[in-house]
Amino acid sequence: MELQSLQAYWWLLVSVLGAILVFMLFVQGGQTMLLERKRFPGQLDAEIGSIGLKWELTFTTLVVFGGAFFASFPLFYSTSFGGAYWLWMAILFSFVLQAVSYEYRRKPGNLYGSRTYDVFLFINGSIGCILLGVAVGMLFFGGEFTIIKGNILDGASPVISRWAPTHGLEAIANWRNLLLGVTVLMLARTLAALYFLNNVRTNEEFNAINRRRVLVNGAIFVVFFLAFAAVLLTSSGLQSTADGSFVEVPYKYFMNLIEMPWVAVMFVVGVLAVLAGIAMGAFLPRYATKGIWAAGIGVVLVVLSLFFIAGYNDTAYYRSLIDPASSLTIANSSSTRFTLEVMSYVSILIPFVLWYIVVVWRKMNRPISEGK
Repeated sequence: MELQSLQAYWWLLVSVLGAILVFMLFVQGGQTMLLERKRFPGQLDAEIGSIGLKWELTFTTLVVFGGAFFASFPLFYSTSFGGAYWLWMAILFSFVLQAVSYEYRRKPGNLYGSRTYDVFLFINGSIGCILLGVAVGMLFFGGEFTIIKGNILDGASPVISRWAPTHGLEAIANWRNLLLGVTVLMLARTLAALYFLNNVRTNEEFNAINRRRVLVNGAIFVVFFLAFAAVLLTSSGLQSTADGSFVEVPYKYFMNLIEMPWVAVMFVVGVLAVLAGIAMGAFLPRYATKGIWAAGIGVVLVVLSLFFIAGYNDTAYYRSLIDPASSLTIANSSSTRFTLEVMSYVSILIPFVLWYIVVVWRKMNRPISEGK
């Protein structure tokens, strides 16, 4: 394969991992519901028992997503993870709270009580989702960094990527990034309610609670998603030229949908599938248990299309707000042809890994019944 094809292939793999990660955030969404006033005995245990079996899959997917970026697009990895480290440290800290909570909330001799760890899970579910949305928002709305590759020869400070003094905290103050972050949070809560309808078989009261959750959170999500889509599709973007420079293109992401109609079809089908899943969960009790799969497929398609318009069609997927020439594309930030080619052979194992995940999922996805 040519280098350009390898770069496109690895952006596809990274996009797939990102899409799966967003779907798996239903675990975080469920954690934000643990502090709600419970309406019947055993509801909290049922919710914890349902999402508690899946939290490791979310964390593992996040790690693999970062690892894939490191291997295929190392310049992005060093720029974002190494420069905006306060943002990523906050994300990591929230996931550490999650791991500690599931490990110790029911340990004998727990001095803090399970409620304390439920608060930690709430922090991971809410703050974690918002900050991940902020980090992804930077793929569209940029960051304050510069890249000088010649610095690698500087023995005193061989750092080629330099960030603003706030090191990623300024991204949280960007309202467009926060808009995506809140959208991700409301999506995670909606998916969590749909998953409870599918996985928890306690009583009709619990089903009614989750149908209301789907309706309320789903409606809020749709409003925020439409706002984000409007902001994104009316935003300008950078496009690389043949000589490696960049030009500002108005409505760049909307133009990417027009110039890549297959992505536009994927986006529309995904949005319709998400809406269908919400409708099934909120209004069609007979099909409520299937809503998570309709919405899940839709989420994967929408996130894939967003990654595609961010990186394909010569688009700068990580633009510098203070030095446009430092912006990153899949062409100027990838590993060498040899590295990408060798890793491509390894990627043949991905279908087997996915098969293993499906098998493990089915083993762990035993519906939770009343009293169990």
